[in-house]
Amino acid sequence: METAVRTETGNQELTGMSRAELLALPAAIDLDTANRAIGLGRSKGYELARRDAYPCRVLRLGKKYRVITADLLRLLGIDVAPDGAAA
Repeated sequence: METAVRTETGNQELTGMSRAELLALPAAIDLDTANRAIGLGRSKGYELARRDAYPCRVLRLGKKYRVITADLLRLLGIDVAPDGAAA
């Protein structure tokens, strides 16, 4: 479940992802979703991806970035068994 917080300017901002949300992600996700999962802002996440410095593997598909979910889960310390179940 997403957690919404209000910033000082009153704008709503989404933060973090639950373990259940992370485990329900498809095999590859967009960079914005990965940024949210690891707590990176949009600008910083895209900057890191452009510099090949993102903390996990990023695929560039045309103008879009995709993050391999298994790599993201490993980065977050969530081990997933070969059958897809969390270990």
